[in-house]
Parts: sequence; C-alpha cells; structure tokens
Amino acid sequence: MTPEELNAARGRIVPDVAADGLRVLFCGINPSLTTAVTGHHFAHPGNRFWPVLHRSGFTPRRLRPAEQGELLGLGLGITNVVARATARADELDAEEFRRGGADLTAKVERLAPQWLAVVGITAYRTAFGEPRARIGPQVRTIGGARVWALPNPSGLNAHWTVQTMAEEYARLREAVTDRPSRPTGLPVRPAGRLPARR
Repeated sequence: MTPEELNAARGRIVPDVAADGLRVLFCGINPSLTTAVTGHHFAHPGNRFWPVLHRSGFTPRRLRPAEQGELLGLGLGITNVVARATARADELDAEEFRRGGADLTAKVERLAPQWLAVVGITAYRTAFGEPRARIGPQVRTIGGARVWALPNPSGLNAHWTVQTMAEEYARLREAVTDRPSRPTGLPVRPAGRLPARR
C-alpha cells in the first residue's frame, strides 16, 4: 500500500468482528493505518496478534488477518477501545481513551461475552481508571464480562516475545469455559450490523 493510501485512512472506522455470546472478545487499542486500509484487524506486518493467538491454542492454525471472520466460529471476536485509526497509539489522548472505555462498556453489555480481553495494559489503565492494573485477570467486570489484560502484540512492545505473550494468552484460554454466556437460541448479531462508531 502507498503512503497516500495510508494517510487517507487516518480516522477511518474499522468494523468489529463480533457477535452475541462470544467466549472472548479481544479488544485492541485502536486500528492501525494498515488495518484501516485493509479492513482487517491487527494487519500490520509487525503485529504479532495472529501468531500469538495460534500458539496460545485459541486457533487451530495461524490465521491471516483476511481470515478474521473465522474467529466467530471459534467463539472469538475483535473490537477496539478507540474506534478511529491512527499511525501510532500515542496520537490518542486520555480523554479519548476514557470515552472509548464508556463506549466499550455499553458494547459489552449488548454482546455479553464471557471475557473481555484488552490487549494493552496502558490502554486498559487509562480507559477504565485503573492505574495500578497489571497483566492478567482483573477483579472488576466490564459490562458484565470478566476482564483479562493482555500484553500488546505490537512489534514495538519489545518487553514481550511471541512465546511469552503466547503463554499469557494461554492462561486466559485455560480460564475460558465452553458454555455460552447467554442462553442458546438467541440471535447472533454480526459485526456488520453493529453501530460503526463506539
């Protein structure tokens, strides 16, 4: 993709991959410009989300970003704290994170996943006013879902390797049950029918 395409993608909203009653709704910080151009979450070549998801046992094989729709069949989904795409997460301010946290809470109340997994401890701390939060399961719930803070899979997060991240993601996988969080038979709401702005 060209620099012009990337620049034109600033501020673009990328639809969620989400449905009612998921086992885990993974929540990124906000879309990258690469994600905004392609429409595929965690699409930047340096992002390690997809290999980590596979190594941790959440997916039977390593999915490509373009295969993100296959997550729904596994009871998994993707959203973001802040909806708009930027070149870097540091282009977002604390107030935008807080607004995103409020919007995310409302979304989780609607979708009722078992777990909300926020991939980025700093984003979680800022969005939900938890400055001392650490990686791992959280005491609080959000919108009725249990919460796990996970390492940010960005290639810029040098403190975590693919292997150490996969071990932490696997801890969450082991905590997840196979039971639906809502009674079976309720209609599934695909991502395309969710409001675009959170």
